[in-house]
Amino acid sequence: MKKGVVALLVILALIIIVSPGILGRLAEKSVDENLSWAAAESGDLVISSDSFDRGWFSSEGQHRVEIKEGNLQAMLQELGPPGDELPVLIINTHLDHGLIPVSSMSRENGSLAPGLGSAVSTLSVEFSDGKSIEVPGKIYSNVALNGELESSYELEAGSHDDGHTKAAWGTSIIEVTTNPSSGDVQFSGNLRSLSFADKSESLEVNGLTFSGSQAPTTFGFATGDVKMELDGVSVSTNGIQAGGVKRMSVDGYTRLDNGRVNGRTTLDVELSALPQFGDVSVAGDISVEGADAEALGTLIKKLEALGPAPDEAQAFSALEGDLKRLLSSGLELRFDQLDVTLPMGTVTTAMKFKVLEKDASTFDWTSLLLATEASANVSVPEALVDMAMQMNPQAGAMVGMGFLQKNGDVYEISAEYKKALLTINGQPMPIPLGTF
Repeated sequence: MKKGVVALLVILALIIIVSPGILGRLAEKSVDENLSWAAAESGDLVISSDSFDRGWFSSEGQHRVEIKEGNLQAMLQELGPPGDELPVLIINTHLDHGLIPVSSMSRENGSLAPGLGSAVSTLSVEFSDGKSIEVPGKIYSNVALNGELESSYELEAGSHDDGHTKAAWGTSIIEVTTNPSSGDVQFSGNLRSLSFADKSESLEVNGLTFSGSQAPTTFGFATGDVKMELDGVSVSTNGIQAGGVKRMSVDGYTRLDNGRVNGRTTLDVELSALPQFGDVSVAGDISVEGADAEALGTLIKKLEALGPAPDEAQAFSALEGDLKRLLSSGLELRFDQLDVTLPMGTVTTAMKFKVLEKDASTFDWTSLLLATEASANVSVPEALVDMAMQMNPQAGAMVGMGFLQKNGDVYEISAEYKKALLTINGQPMPIPLGTF
C-alpha cells in the first residue's frame, strides 16, 4: 500500500516537474499552428512570430498580425486617410506549460486543467509611425492535448479620452474554440455596449450577442450555424442622428448533404426613422436548397479573386461559365417571408424560384428560362400605392393594367412562371424566347 502511494507521488512529481519542459515545445508548435491556420482561413492576414523565449515552466512570445493585399485591406484603406499604411496588431503571450500547468496559478485565471499549456495574451496596435496603443482586455487560452485552442477575450468596463476621441465600453466577453487539425470553430460573444465620439461624429452600439460554429468542406467554404442579436446601433453627425438600427436578429445555418448545399436564414430588423417614411422594419425567411457544392465553391473562389471593385463586364465574363454550371445543376431559392413594415402598413412578399437540373454542356440563358419555375405573391397597403402614384403618376399604370388588384385596403399581385409562360393574377402572358 505504501509503495503504491510512493509510486503515485513520484509519478505526480514527474508530471509536474518534467512535463513542462517537454510540453513547452509542443505548446509553442500548437500556438503557431493555430495562428497559421487562422491566417490561412482568413486569406487576408499575415501572422509572424517576432520572438518566443521558451523556459522550463513558462514561455514568452510575441506575434504580429498584418492585413496583406486583399479585399479586406482595400476596404479598410478606403475608410482611412489616403496613403496611410494599415496598423499592425501585436499579440504578447505568456504561456504556462505542462500536463498540469502549476505555474499558471500565480496569475489571474490560472488553471490546473490537463493540457499542453495555459496562456494569457495582451494586445496592442502599432501604427506606421512607430507609435502604439494598448488594447484593453486580455485573452485567456488553454491548449488541449489534441492541439485544440480554447480562447476567451475578457474586457472589463472602461473608457478612454485622448482629447480628440472619446471611447467607452461595457463588460464584454468573446469565446472561441479552434481545432487546426479538423478546422472546426465554435464561437460566442456578449458585448454589453460600445461608443466612439469625436467633435463631429459618434457611433454607439447598445449591445451585441452572437454564437455559432463552422466546419470546413473540401469545396473551399465552411458550413455551420450563426445567431446574432443586436440591441441597437446609432450614428450621429454634428449632433444629428444620421441613421442606425434599433434592433436586429439573425439566425441562419448551412448544411452539406451529398455534395449539395442547403441553408436557411431568418432576419428581423427594426431601423431608425427614415426620411419621408418614418420607422421601418424588415422580416425575412430565406432558404436555398440543392445548390451544387463544387460549382458554388469554384464560383466563390473566383469572386474573391476578382477583388473588391471588379469591372462588371469582366466579372461577368469570368464568372459566366461557373454560374451556368451552378444553375444547370439545379437549385431552389425561397423567400417564404419578406415583409417590410412602414407607418402606412406592411408590404408582404413570398417568392419561390426553382431551376430544374439540365445538361451543363447545352445549358444557355434561353434554356434557363425553360428550366425555371417561379411564383410570387405580394400585398401592398393602399396608402403606400396612393403615395407612389402621387410621387410618380406612371405608377398608376400597374393598377390600370391589372397587375395590382385592390382587395380591401391592400393591393395584391399573384404571379406564376413556368416554361416561358408568365401568369399574373390569372392572366397568361407568354414570353418570346427569341428575344434572349
